[in-house]
Order: sequence, then C-alpha cells, then structure tokens
Amino acid sequence: MCQARCGEELFLRLNFSLYVQPVLLSFHCSGLVSYLPGDDSALLVCLVSVLQEQASKLGVPTATLAAKNAIANVERICQDSASPSRVPLLNSDQRKRLSCLLQTVKDLLANNVFCRSLFCQEMWKMKEPPVLEAVWHLHSADIAGLAELLERSPAGPAAVEWLCSSLCGLCEQAGDIPCGDVELAQRILSDFAVVFLQNGFEQASELGRKVEFQKVSYICRAVLQRMLAWVLDAVGKEKQEDVSMVQAARFWLNVFNVSLYGSVAHPDSLRQFFRHTLTEVLTYNPVLKVSDAIQMQKEWSFTRTSPLLTALYRKLLVAFSVKESICQLQQVLETHEVNWQHVLSCVSTLVVCQAEAEQLFKDLLSHLLLKAFGNYDMENMITVFLIARQAALEGPAVFMPYSEWFKASFGNAGGHHGSSKKTLVFLFEFLSELVPFEAAPYLKVHIMYPPFVPTKHRSLLLEYITLAKTRLADLKVAIEDMGLYEDLSAADEAVQPQAQALRDVEKALQIFENTRKIPTSVIEASIFRRPYYTSWFLPALLRPRVLPKTPDGHMAFIDSLKRADKIPSNLYSTYLQACQAMKEKVLQDDSKAEPSHSKEPFEQLKAELAELRTLVVDQAQWEDVAAQLAAVSDRLRRVLGDSSEDNEAAPFNSPVQVAVPGPRLAPCHQSVVDLLLTSFCQTLLAASSFNPPDRQGPCLSLLVKMMCGHRNLLPALLGRLCQLIYHQGPSLHATHILGLAAFVIHLSECRALIPGVEADFGVSQAVPGKALSVSEYWSSLLVCRTEESFAFCLRFCTAAAAYLMCKFSSCSHEEFCALIPPGLIKKLQYLVPRLSLEARGILCQEANTALSWSSLSCPSLNDRRASLCLWRQAQFQELLKEKAFQLSFREWLLMELEVCPEKDILSASERQDFHYWAIYQRYLPAPSAAGGCDGDLEKACGVIINAILDSSQRLDLGGCGQSKMSVSPEILCRLQELVLELRCRPKLFPGCSPARRPLVFEVLQERLMGRQHGSALGEQLWRQQELLLHRRILVGLPASALITTCWKGNKTVLDCDSFFCFVNSELKNVCSRGYALSYDITAHFFRGLLNASLDCEDAAEGVSQALTTCQTRCPVVLLSAAFWWPRLEPGLCCQWKRLFGAPLAQELDRLRGWHGSSTRFLCSGAAFPASDPPWLSAAFLHGAILQQSPRGRGREALERLGTDAEQLLVALLFFSLLDLISARIAPKQEGVDFQTSLEWSLEILQCLEERGTSWPLLFHSAERDPGQCRVLRSAASDRHTRLLPLAFCSLTPCFQRELLQREPTFLSVALQMYIQLLQLFVEGEVLPQSDQDLTEHDPLELISAARRFLLGAIPHCPAQSFVSTQPLLSACEGLDPELAATLLHFSQPAVDMELEEELELF
Repeated sequence: MCQARCGEELFLRLNFSLYVQPVLLSFHCSGLVSYLPGDDSALLVCLVSVLQEQASKLGVPTATLAAKNAIANVERICQDSASPSRVPLLNSDQRKRLSCLLQTVKDLLANNVFCRSLFCQEMWKMKEPPVLEAVWHLHSADIAGLAELLERSPAGPAAVEWLCSSLCGLCEQAGDIPCGDVELAQRILSDFAVVFLQNGFEQASELGRKVEFQKVSYICRAVLQRMLAWVLDAVGKEKQEDVSMVQAARFWLNVFNVSLYGSVAHPDSLRQFFRHTLTEVLTYNPVLKVSDAIQMQKEWSFTRTSPLLTALYRKLLVAFSVKESICQLQQVLETHEVNWQHVLSCVSTLVVCQAEAEQLFKDLLSHLLLKAFGNYDMENMITVFLIARQAALEGPAVFMPYSEWFKASFGNAGGHHGSSKKTLVFLFEFLSELVPFEAAPYLKVHIMYPPFVPTKHRSLLLEYITLAKTRLADLKVAIEDMGLYEDLSAADEAVQPQAQALRDVEKALQIFENTRKIPTSVIEASIFRRPYYTSWFLPALLRPRVLPKTPDGHMAFIDSLKRADKIPSNLYSTYLQACQAMKEKVLQDDSKAEPSHSKEPFEQLKAELAELRTLVVDQAQWEDVAAQLAAVSDRLRRVLGDSSEDNEAAPFNSPVQVAVPGPRLAPCHQSVVDLLLTSFCQTLLAASSFNPPDRQGPCLSLLVKMMCGHRNLLPALLGRLCQLIYHQGPSLHATHILGLAAFVIHLSECRALIPGVEADFGVSQAVPGKALSVSEYWSSLLVCRTEESFAFCLRFCTAAAAYLMCKFSSCSHEEFCALIPPGLIKKLQYLVPRLSLEARGILCQEANTALSWSSLSCPSLNDRRASLCLWRQAQFQELLKEKAFQLSFREWLLMELEVCPEKDILSASERQDFHYWAIYQRYLPAPSAAGGCDGDLEKACGVIINAILDSSQRLDLGGCGQSKMSVSPEILCRLQELVLELRCRPKLFPGCSPARRPLVFEVLQERLMGRQHGSALGEQLWRQQELLLHRRILVGLPASALITTCWKGNKTVLDCDSFFCFVNSELKNVCSRGYALSYDITAHFFRGLLNASLDCEDAAEGVSQALTTCQTRCPVVLLSAAFWWPRLEPGLCCQWKRLFGAPLAQELDRLRGWHGSSTRFLCSGAAFPASDPPWLSAAFLHGAILQQSPRGRGREALERLGTDAEQLLVALLFFSLLDLISARIAPKQEGVDFQTSLEWSLEILQCLEERGTSWPLLFHSAERDPGQCRVLRSAASDRHTRLLPLAFCSLTPCFQRELLQREPTFLSVALQMYIQLLQLFVEGEVLPQSDQDLTEHDPLELISAARRFLLGAIPHCPAQSFVSTQPLLSACEGLDPELAATLLHFSQPAVDMELEEELELF
C-alpha cells in the first residue's frame, strides 16, 4: 500500500506538470483572465474543468490535486534562483512567476477547488525550506497564513531553525539591496513580527486553545528568543568592528517599534512582549561577578554603552511609563540572576533619557536600603550601591553625585544603619568587603563623609577607615591633607592646604550661621583628622582681628567650638591676646561706634573709608591709620562675605584669570571695587592738596596692601582695572587717570602678595601665554594703536612715572629700581620720542626742570609738554641707562607693529620720519648692550623679521580689525630698504670667498629650530601659521634676495641652495596639493632667478644651469612651475624679453615646450613626445588634464601614450594619489573631489597593470628608492607623504592577484601601508573632517577593506614574498594580532599541527 501510494503521488505530480500547470500558467501569464469578470469567467471554468478531469482520472479530490501541485510549483519557483546560496528574497522573475501562481490559487480558493490545510501540510515536505519572501506572499495573500503554516509543521525546533536562519539572512541582506527591496524586507519583518506577538503572547482567554496552537505559541516565542540572543551577541561584537553584523542586528530592532503593532495587537500582549524582552535582556548571559561590576561599571555609562544596546533599551522603554520601567527593573533584580552590564547600562539609559527617573531611582534606592537593613541582605546592598554609582556617573544634571547620596543615606542618625549595632556592623562589613575592589574616589567619599556612628561604636568606623586608607596607600593616593569641603568630583590639581582651610572655614561659618550648630564635618575632623584640624583649620579660623562689641557669627562659632573642647585653651588664649593687641591700636569713640552698627555693611565700609581719609590728610593722626585700616578690612570682609555665596578662597599659588575682551564682575563685587578705587583716588587727591606724595606717609601703600590681602577680591579688582584702562581709558577724566596711575604703582609695590595673572585676550590668542606679574598685566593693558589711546597712554604713564619718582625719592637707588615696573619706563621710551621731536635730539645738560606733581592735575596741562619735562629730568635719564629699563630694538618694533596706521596720532610722513630716526639714528648704530644692532645691517634685518613674525603670532590687542596674517606695510618697506642695502657689495672676482647664505633664510630657519615644542597639535598649528607668515615675508622682499651669486671656476653662477634647502625642509609642507608651492612664491623665485642672472656672464646659461640643478636638488620648484605654468609663462617671457631681448633660456624653453606638448596631446590628439625627466613631463601633463580635459577623456589619453611611457604613468599615478590625499584632508581649500581623484587614480593604475609596469616602489621610503620614485617622494609635503597609506589602501578594490606573483615585494608594501594606516588612525591623522560625509570618508571602512584584502591575499603569495615581511611582524602583532598570526602561519610552511590543551576560562 505504501509503495502504491508513493507511486500515485508521483503520478499525480507528473500529470499536473504535464497537463494542468502549463494551462494555468499560460493563461495567467498572458493576462487572459483579466478580460473576464470574476466567477463567470470562461477561462476560470476551463481551468476548473481541466483540474476536475485530471482529478477524476487519478481518483483524488480536485482541491487535493490543486494543493499538491501548487506546492510543486512553489518549490520549483524557489529553487530557480541564480544565487548559489539560499537567500530570503526572491528575484524579479521569481516574483512574477509566484504572483501568477498565487492569483491562480486565489481563484481556485474562491471556487472551493483548493485545499488550504493540505497545502500548509505539504509545504513542510518540500526538499528545501521555502524562501521567506514566498512564505510572506502566501501569508499576505491570505492563502496560507504564517500561523496556520506553523501549526502544520511536523517539528517545532525545525520550524524555529528555519525561521531564525531566514530572518537573520533577511536582516543581513537588508544593508546590500536596493531601496525598494529594503521596504519589502521591512514589510516582511513587520508582518511576521505581528504574527509572533499575536501568537507568542496571547491573552489569558486564549490559553485554552488546542495543542496545535500551543505549538505555534512555542515557535513564536522561541524565534523571538533566538533573534534577541542574536542581537545581544552583536552587541558584544560592536567594539570588534563587525559592522555588517551590527547593521543587521539594528535592522531587527524595527520589531520593537511600538507603532508597528497599532491596533493589530492587544495592548496587554504588547506590554507582555516588551516586558518579557526587557527581562531577557537584563538576564542574558549573566557571567560577570559583582566584583567585576564594581570595577568596570564606569565603562558602562550611557556614552560608553553600545549604541545598539542603548537603541534597544530606548525602544523597549517606550511601552512603559518610567515608574513601570523601574518597577520591572526592580522585579528582575529581585527574582533573577542578572547581567550587571546590561542592568547598569539600562539604569544609565533611564536617568539620561527620562527626566523623572532621578526621583524614582532615589525612591527605589531608599526602598532597597530598607529591605537590605531589614533582612541584612547583602545582595540588596550591592544593588543599591551599584545603581547609585551608575546613576551618579551620568553627572549632576541627571542624578545627584555619589558623595551627596552617600551622605544623605548614611550621614545622619536617621539613616537605616543607625537603628542598632547590628545594622552598623552589617554596613561596615559590607563596605569592608568592597574595599579590595574599590576605586580611590569612592574610598575618599567614605572617609571624608563617613557614616554616622554613635560614639560607643566608633571603633567600627575607625577599623573601616584604617582599611580604606590602606587601600588608598596601595593606590598611592594621599588623604591627610584633603579639606573638609573639598570637591571630590573635581578633576583639577589638588588645592593647597592653606587655601582649602580658608574655604573650609568660610563654608563652616555659613553652615553654622544657618543652623546655629557646629557642622558635623568639623566635629568629625577634630576626631578623625586631627592633624589637618589643628595644623590648618584652626589657624585659618583663629586669625587675629578687631573683635566687634556685639559678637558676630564668627565669634559665636569659635565660642561653640571652645565649649565643645574643640579648641585648646592655650590656643584660644593666644587668639584673644592677639585680638586685644589689635584692638588697642584702634582708637574707637563709643559715640561713633554705636550708630555705625545700625548701618548696612556696605554703608559701614563707606563710612570707615571716609574716616580713613580724614586720618590720611592729618599727619598728626597717621598713627591711627593702621587701626583704621583693620576696621576697613573687617568691614570689607563682612561685605564680601555677605555678598559671596560661593565663599571662594583661592589657593595662594593659583593664578587670577581675567577675560580681557569682556571682563565680567558680579554687581556686588563691582560696587565694592568701585568704592575702594574711588576712595583711593579721593584720599590721594585730598592728601596731595596738603603734601606731595613723598610726604604723605605709608597710608596709601597700606590701603592697597590691605586690598590685596583679600584674595577673593583680586579677580574683581584686576577685572575692573581692565575695564577702566583697556576699555574706557581714553574717556577717563584727568583726575581718574592720576588716581589709577598712582594705584597701579602701589599695586606693583605689593606684587609679592598678588599671584600671577592669566590674561585671556580672546580668540586672537592662539596659544595661552604664561601668567603675568601684576606689573606686566597692567602694562599690557596700555595699548597704543589709535590717536585716543596714544593720548591716554602718554598721560597715564607720565603720571605714574612722576608719582613713582616723587613718592619713593628717598629710597636708595637699588630699592628705587626694584620698585619700578620696567614696562612703564619702556612705554615712555616709546611714547615720548614718538610724540615729541625734542626728545629725539641730544639733551642739554642744563635742562633739569622738575615736573611738579601738583601740575599734573591741572586741566590746562599739555600732555606732551609734561612728558617732555619728565623725559628731561636727570633722574629719569639715569634710569634709562639701567639695562633692565632699556627699550630694545625688538620691543620698539613690537610696539610700533601694534599701531593702526589709519588711526595713528601721527601722519604718514611723520610716522616715516619717526621710523627713519628710530632705525638709522637710534637702534642701528647703538651697541647691543643698549638694545641696538652694533651698526650691523644683517642683525637689524634679523630683528625686524623676527619682530614681524612675533607680532603676527602674539596677542592682538588693538581691536582695529587688522588680520593676524597681515604684515605692516611700512615696517616691511623699511626691511626691504635694509635688504637692498645689504646687496650693495663689491662684485665678486675669481678667488673671492663664496657669498654668504641669504640672511632671510638663516633667520627663518633659526626660528623654526629654536621653537620649544608643546603639544603635537599646538606645535603643528603654530608651525603651519609660522610658515605662511614666512612665505608672506619672502614674497614681500626683493625677488633677488632669494638668490645669491658665487664664483665657480672662471665664471659667475647662480646659487639657489639656500632657497632650495628652505623649500625642501619647510615651505613644501604648506604647498598646494602636496606637490606644488603657492603661485606667489613660485613666481617670486623665477623673477628673482631672472634678476640675479644679470650678474652672470651668460644669463641664459646661468638660468638653465640653475633649473637643471633644481631637478635633483629641489624638484618641487619645477613641479610648481608645471602646475602654475599658464599663469607663470606670460610674466616670465615678458621679464626675459625686457631684461635680455633674446630667445628664452634653454631650460625655460623646455618648460614651455612641455606645457605645449601636453596641451596639444589632450586637445588635438598629437603624440606625446618622450622626454627626460619623465616625472616633469608627467607633471605638465597632469596639470593640463586638471585644467582642460574631462576625466572621461583621460582614459583615452592614457591609451594613446607610447610603450615607453611607463615612468611617466607612474609619476601620473603619484600626482593623482597626492590629489586624492588633498581631497581627503582639505577638499574645500584645494578644490579637488575625492571620488573624482579616486576614479582617475584607478584608471591610471589599470593602465599600468595592463602594461605590466611596476609601481609599488612609489610607496617605499625615499631613502631606499632609486631614481624617479625617490625624486617624487622628496618633492611631496611631509603630511602627504605620511598619508600615502591612506591613498594606497583606497586602491585595494582594484588590486589583482597577478600582482602577488609579478611583484615579490608587493606583499611587504601592502602590509607596511596597512600598518602605517592603523598607526595614523590611532594618532587621529585619518579622521574625516567635520564637514565631510562620514559614509564617504569612513577610515574604519577603509581599514577593514585593506585588512580583508591582506587576509585574502596572504594565502596566495609566493614564498619569496614573505622574506621582506619579517621586519614588519612585531609592529603587526601589536596592532593586528590576527593578521600577524596569519602572516606567520603562511610564512612557515613546515609547521607541526599539534593539538593544544584548551585553556579553562574562569
């Protein structure tokens, strides 16, 4: 019976194939059915009739025959694929045939001549599983739904395997198919996901269904489970750069789009599905221990978590509220063994993406703490600490810092740990178990903010602190000098103990004044941190002061500590005695003191300053000034304390930062500073009305010193000086200028009390400068660039110098010089001669008229006359002889270069006269000891060049809109004049010593060699800008200055060596496209070459000889000429004709000929003549192709090159590769397109391959390469040469395996390029620019392609290829161990294959 039945089935299928199928398909494929309406169609009747006839003959039902033969057709359609492997999508022909078949089946179904259940059953009997798309078409056409199909599956695991394999294939294929197929894949995935959800997560009312549907539920759940595991495995491979797998897994994540299910799924089913998935993610592969989580959780923050996993979380969490999500997380933690990495990364995702998560997590932590201490459950404690730390990792913007949470949870008696000794023991046992795995910041938090412990149980805390300190010692972290309120999250350097103590005192006072209780941190410090408490905190707290009659908060705090026995009696007594001693110096009238306390602090300070002013003007009361200053200081402290919420106490060695373009002051600080400065000016003027400065006593010095003692006042004070001097100086009144001038003198007097000043001059400041002294700071604010600023600076400096000389006239010469700010005297040396012609002459000995201090405040004072009077004083002239105060030529130039010519106080002719006087009369003949040039023109030129460059690199103070890259035209003119004078030398004769190297190159080279290296990026940017400035200076000098002449044999020859050396070492590194200098320097060189040839007996021969030398000494110059020749030629020919009136020099004519040949070759199809050197003719051809020929005609031009053009093609390839690199690193600047350059490079490479020409030598180092390749690499810029691996690896798609056999060194070149590309990527050299498309310029994709090529090429390399790879193995092992292992395996053919014992992982 069985054999008969099998034969019958075979017969049925055969008959259907022979009779029924051709009829059905022919009718439907021809579209005849569409002409007939529905069930009345004669064609359909015909089809049914044929089926019935065949079924009658075979003795089977018509519907059965139709179903069986439909299966046969589905199987045949799925098997008719051009793809060697099974793919989840059909091709267009398969879709067309399947569509015809499905239409037929639907018609048969409509006429009840098709058995759906038998069709589903027979589907599983196919030899090969059906294509996934075919199943989807059956499902979507309602012929055989997926659920019905799964119900008929004979084996559930087989169905799961088929579905998972097909779905993975669909996801993997989605990244490499057309857009339309991607949409189809998404629809397939969406429809099947709905089926999985509906059947895998049915409602309770559906659970009693028959067994077949329970099987469907099992299959759907199993598929979802397997696919989720596949995604989570991809998460682990994301950091391994398995891009394709990650993209495929991301495609599957579309299943978790809530909008996908809409109304087709019950909301409870959807939530059940998402809840189940979230649980599976959190519990997947729980291999990490808690100790691992403690040590590694900082790597699981939101930004460091796999984007794939983060995307999965964000999709899953959409289905729940934040509270529901956290409840689900809590339930999983309590009932499952979890994957801590997934759990903690989920916590990070929640707190970052959900604003309300912070409070909910706090509630969860409190709940878990309650359970942990209630049941003494270590697991809950571990969970609490891990979640708190993870949330805190995301920053205070989303969750409270860990230190704050720890203090809030354990820092008071109301904490869960404080109920009994047992809970305390439990807490410290837990913390102690964490210690071996803890990082230093958490240990610091536990020590600095320890849990609250009753006195009788302090031993528990001490034991833990000892253990934690031991761990910190092992980690080499000091704890003893940490402050009470130190910010443990700060990444800055440690604050000095003195400064931290001041901060701690102010913070403790603030807390005490708010709570009227001694802060807990102070109590604990007095017990557990006794050295810090007694050595730093108490001295900062007990600084002597005049105690107020009504005890203030400070006194109340000290008294509270004394009553608590926290201040030793002897120390307290010493403090009171010191305060009493200070009080005895203060003469206080009870009648005046009473009402003062009713005033506001600011008004009290104002009253105290007014009282000080009355004391200063009366010499009889000078002894009371110190006491009054103490009162002022106390009032000032109160004002600053009341208005300073931050309670800052800057470290003594911490620089004061001032933003010069826009200093910002808090309104309260500005009002205080303005009051102090106003009071100083008023006191000065009041005192000056009675006595000159030298008879005003030390009052003003003490006042400024007192101000400097309030360190938290300094930023506001220096910022306000910046506003007044730098921004408002020209608009200040004369009396304001006098007061500020005297104030800065006293400020310089107190420079020992003032830390360095970091003046930030804004965006023009390329590199932050060193911290300035206070004298250097205010001197830098005196900017002389406009007419108004010149007038202000002259008056200010005159007043400051006059006050200084009068105030300290009784000091010894040494003391006096020590008090003088050098910048002030140098500024006057610049200003006075510039603005007064009389100061430029020889002074008369009898001109000793003294400048009266009182006359400076006269409204009718002439500033120039006053400054000239000061200039002529003998004492001032004596100061000018001191080396420290002499204005050097360089310093004068830097000041002059800051002037805006169009806004200058001098006219153009006056400025020119001043320049000639300063250069030729003052500095050129002056000795170097006095800042001059010793009469040396070369030295003067060097100083000017350096000053121009320094001025362009330094801070831009003027705000006149002058570009940093611009060069002062007038100073440049003076430099040109000096350079021309230098060329006025006797003509060389035979036997004369050779001419010196041009001065300009010596100066420029010394600057670059003497540079102190900073960061790599900073150094690179500085050098690039510096070289651009060098180029501008070279172009601004006479062209003949670039070239010298020398006597060789019996004739004069041109010497370009200095220029060539400078180009090779420096200028080529800022050249266009990596192989051509900029047009301006190229044209300047050729102009200089022609001009210098006038000194030769035969100019044409001299020029030709120089250009011939250029081929070997500096090929980049000729490559530049080739690149710019269309612009260069007209000017050169005109200059040659003007100078000599003869035919062009031979080498110049050759250059013109190469350009003409290249143009004719491209335009008219003429042959391209062979020439030597081929790289130069290639450069002209490359330039012509860039300028004239579309790249589409480039291939045709390459094919027309002769058989002897191999070297020319190699050079063309090199130039195109440099263009490729330029397109990668600076596409907008160089105007080249990456894709176009790549295609052109591949064209040239293909041409080389067709000719069998060797080209890999291009990528060897220049030292090892012979001939043309060495010349080409030496002409390229250093950066382009360094990035050659980028270009090489871009070509890997077109490398043929024949290369491996033909070029034995190719493998070593490819391996070396790959290693260098990896190194460049690690160093950040090949990262795409911010404005570039990442998909087009993805370095990882380039590296992956090169790696795939090498892994595929190594097995096919001949044995001799591996000889040259041995030196590269060590470098390869460090960067790519797998590739190194492959290389080592194939380079050692005789290797014994032995089984190695597998390591046990634990």
